[in-house]
Amino acid sequence: MSAVLDSAAVRPETETGAPAPGSGAAEGRRKWLGLFAILAATLMNLLDATVVNVAAPAIRDDLGASYTGLQWVAASYTLTMAVGLLTGGRLGDMFGRKRMLQIGATGFVLASLACALAWNPEALIAARVVQGLCGAVMIPQTFGLIRDLFSPQEMGKAFAAFGPCIGIATILGPIVAGTLVDADVFGTGWRMIFLINLPLGLFALLVGQRVLPSARPIAAGSRSLDWTGALIGGVGMFLLVYPLVQGREKGWPLWMFGMLAASVAVLGGFAYQQLRRAASGRAPLVRLSVFRKRSYASGVLFVIAFFGAITGFSLAVGLFLQLGMGFSAMRASLTMGSWAIGAFIGSAASGMLMGKLGRKILHIGLAIMAGGTALLYLVFANASTTMGSWPLVAPFLVYGLGMGLIFVPLFDIIMGEVADEEVGSASGALESMQQLASALGVAIFGTVFFGQGGARMHSQAALDAVSLTALIALGLTALAFAVGFLLPKHARQGGGH
Repeated sequence: MSAVLDSAAVRPETETGAPAPGSGAAEGRRKWLGLFAILAATLMNLLDATVVNVAAPAIRDDLGASYTGLQWVAASYTLTMAVGLLTGGRLGDMFGRKRMLQIGATGFVLASLACALAWNPEALIAARVVQGLCGAVMIPQTFGLIRDLFSPQEMGKAFAAFGPCIGIATILGPIVAGTLVDADVFGTGWRMIFLINLPLGLFALLVGQRVLPSARPIAAGSRSLDWTGALIGGVGMFLLVYPLVQGREKGWPLWMFGMLAASVAVLGGFAYQQLRRAASGRAPLVRLSVFRKRSYASGVLFVIAFFGAITGFSLAVGLFLQLGMGFSAMRASLTMGSWAIGAFIGSAASGMLMGKLGRKILHIGLAIMAGGTALLYLVFANASTTMGSWPLVAPFLVYGLGMGLIFVPLFDIIMGEVADEEVGSASGALESMQQLASALGVAIFGTVFFGQGGARMHSQAALDAVSLTALIALGLTALAFAVGFLLPKHARQGGGH
């Protein structure tokens, strides 16, 4: 590692956090090394949001996890990240982005090691909770650090390199996970999907410490952290997700419905607390004034429907291929590879088309997604119990293409009518809602899939179960399509987040 840094001719930072004077070439290398450190931190989050979909059956076989336990292994990460994101961005403002990225990455690496060493499902879920919280501290700092590293004139080049790397990681992530599980490197099996974070995290920490700028944070006294609001919001989200995950296994007792009702009351209390805090002149976690804008409130509903559908459906399909059809982790990830390839192509196309098409690109993407979902339903509904991979490749490609068209422009379009002073809070709330939607998608689709498939997941039961989840995904896509007409017609100039 030291050789890499020495070859970049990295120079120490000044007291203000700006780089010391040096040659333009050395300074340029420093910036790009910093971008790679940020990318390594981002890749850890991207991998850990998806690898469980591939490794879930292996985890179940090794740790003896129940189907509900598998749902929690996936949902605990996204749920705790949703809660943590309410405050993660503010921490960077108060204590410095570089410092919080380093703290978050350190915790993430240690939590990844704890995941790899887990001896039962409960230990794994607990480690995933810590991962999610550390990710919520780490990830909000990345885009701000890129802006600190590069001048406005260089920003385009930085994001032009960053975007495709993320897209490639999205494609390769599940395939790498499947390869690691099947390869059983050093007898680690599924545990290697978490151990892979160690070299990524160490690179982010060691290189980031040397090259990332330590710009002065906003004075801590000027912006207090709303721990009470974060606690109330977190409790409300947990009360909402817990019954959806556990209800099927426990037979839906009356107290489960009481938790769902309580979640509404607690989240209402969160809104009241945020209004009171803003009225007293203190900074709230979420500026609720943005929800008075029909376009933004509609955007939150769009995010919940869209991300809930794609996260939940991808989990159901991954479980169907392995538990129902008996595919290996590698074969399942390769079968779903066309989905990721389609998403990569769609994301690249949307970057070129969003300025011209505006909101229309969302409807085009959703229509293509709906077509891909319908094709998948037809394949599932008419397949034999010995179905191979090839019938799924084209529908997955179509589905991924539509999904990719939506990824790039979505947040900027939702933020199109948000006032400048509300952008930070509004974008943070959207990111938190995205993670909550993913947790809800895992809970709902997992419950439907396992409930329909039954305790003994034979091939025909799995086909029936995944067919039902395809219909639910189609319904959520239709909901997003209708809500899309309430969004701003054009993206926010300069980006909304």
